[in-house]
Amino acid sequence: MSRVVSPYYPPRARWYAPLQRVGPGLARFFSLNRLRRVDGVSPAGLLVSLLIPGLGFYLAGRRAWGKAALVGCGFLLGVCLVALGRMTANIAFGLLLAVHASGVTLVLQPWLVEARFFTRVFCSFGILAALGGLLYVPAGNFVDAHWFTPLQINGKVVVVKKYGGPGQVRRGDWLAYTLKAAGYTQAGLGLGPVLALPGDRIRFTETALEVNGVFRPRLPHMPDSGELVVPEKHWFLWPEFDIYGHGNLGDPATVSQVILRSAVISEQQFAGKPFKRWFWRRQVPS
Repeated sequence: MSRVVSPYYPPRARWYAPLQRVGPGLARFFSLNRLRRVDGVSPAGLLVSLLIPGLGFYLAGRRAWGKAALVGCGFLLGVCLVALGRMTANIAFGLLLAVHASGVTLVLQPWLVEARFFTRVFCSFGILAALGGLLYVPAGNFVDAHWFTPLQINGKVVVVKKYGGPGQVRRGDWLAYTLKAAGYTQAGLGLGPVLALPGDRIRFTETALEVNGVFRPRLPHMPDSGELVVPEKHWFLWPEFDIYGHGNLGDPATVSQVILRSAVISEQQFAGKPFKRWFWRRQVPS
């Protein structure tokens, strides 16, 4: 005999029933239940507005503002590239992100017409954070790691090309290389000209640096005496980054020996070569 379920006795609530009420409660709190479909903007158009800065103004029906936003974003992107590594580029980057987020917010505005003020503010900041964290920062990190990166050496910004190998290196070529923290030197990227090639014999004196019998000017913190031969697949470059010592560097001979251990650079430490020119700006001596 089959059991008849009376319609007057509803089924017992399950253990997960409170969880089913959480979603609608949050939707009512943020006024998400009042959201409507965006008219005139396809999902593909919305996606493109997330990828192209300024396009959101145009897709939202503000054609004149959209054209101006696209031109302005192109200009800001150009400033970011030309002034890479300087405060001007950081300001242009922030403005580019703000314009991009404003355009996307405008596309979504029909969804938020009847939403609370708190919801609109939350949505605007959410779009700004999402674009920055999911698009701009990863894109910047990718470019910095694989294409080019700015270095500050002695108050001067030098843009280094990260793609491609060292190729044929000659004396006087400028290289960027990785260095580990060692004594008085800080870890990071160093930049400087190649002073000696594999097999070259180097001799330090109190007045000069001698490479294969050819005298060159001494550089700061070089030893007063000593000799070495550059090993195979290595170069000799005197580090040109900051020296730190809390106001007291200690024995100069000790400092020289610590830096000397970082001056012989292997091919594995190669990080890139600086562009001879970054747009119209000459970067390093030829």
